[in-house]
Amino acid sequence: MKRIFSILFLLVLVLSCLTACGAGTAAIGASNDGKIHIVTTIFPEYDWVRNIVGEEAENVEITMLLDNGVDLHSFQPTVDDILKISTCDLFIYVGGNSDKWVDDALREATNKNMIVIDLMDVLGDIVREEEIVEGMEAEEEDEEEEGPEYDEHVWLSLRNAEVLVQSISDAIQKIDPEHAEAYKKNTDSYLNQLNDLDDKYKDVVSGAKRDTLLFGDRFPFRYLVDDYGLHYYAAFVGCSAESEASFDTVIFLAKKVDELSLDAVLTLEGTNHKIAETIVQNTTSKDQKVMSVDSMQSTTSKDSLEGATYLSIMEKNLAVLKKALN
Repeated sequence: MKRIFSILFLLVLVLSCLTACGAGTAAIGASNDGKIHIVTTIFPEYDWVRNIVGEEAENVEITMLLDNGVDLHSFQPTVDDILKISTCDLFIYVGGNSDKWVDDALREATNKNMIVIDLMDVLGDIVREEEIVEGMEAEEEDEEEEGPEYDEHVWLSLRNAEVLVQSISDAIQKIDPEHAEAYKKNTDSYLNQLNDLDDKYKDVVSGAKRDTLLFGDRFPFRYLVDDYGLHYYAAFVGCSAESEASFDTVIFLAKKVDELSLDAVLTLEGTNHKIAETIVQNTTSKDQKVMSVDSMQSTTSKDSLEGATYLSIMEKNLAVLKKALN
């Protein structure tokens, strides 16, 4: 499947380039409008850039590719996406198996001075392999995959976010040294906000009655629970393509709810909550709350215009965790 996609990708790119050449010699992208063009794949990156550039945003055009609610794991770029990447000044993406398409896109880049930031590469040894915990549905082996599969949801750790924001800020300052001091000031302020929220998470966890979360869903919060020493059970790993849990998985999780006296079963934003509800119906008391946390995998720029930010979403997640742990 990947080989077919690569061939189709190259064919489309060639046709696009021929069409562009036939239209004249005007460049496509950032080179002629005097702006700095930054392309991000997902909302957290997009919001981090907005906070770094601050009032200098008029000089910066920020594009978020996954802007229609599509999941990171199923995204495939359009021709327009490829052209935006090809000519931008800074391209930021997560890395990992879901972003394998990026290699082809960067190979055809026309801006040879582009700076590319792979979040997982920036974090290095902090990145963790996905794990199968007790009771979780095992993933089917993919014959095309080689080596371990790493957890891509690195943005759901505030501590990771601090490292990544600094790396992105350094790149923007390099691209636009004229406004470097303003970017640095904005970055320092934002890093303080991330650190303050991290302290709030620590306080909530240290004062909680419980230390275990249970998800009737995929589990993309591995980095967050590791930051604060929490334990977890879940139906699927974070990058799972599965949507139906087996009877054994449901019963195991329901028994864990009873064993640990949990008052809540967690699930993700915008998903079908059927698994979580089925787990509750198989507990002894059948009165646990089903509560949602937001992994920001379907957040759009429209949501941003309506007030959503990385920090506000992580604040809301903290409120949910506080209820689930007490």
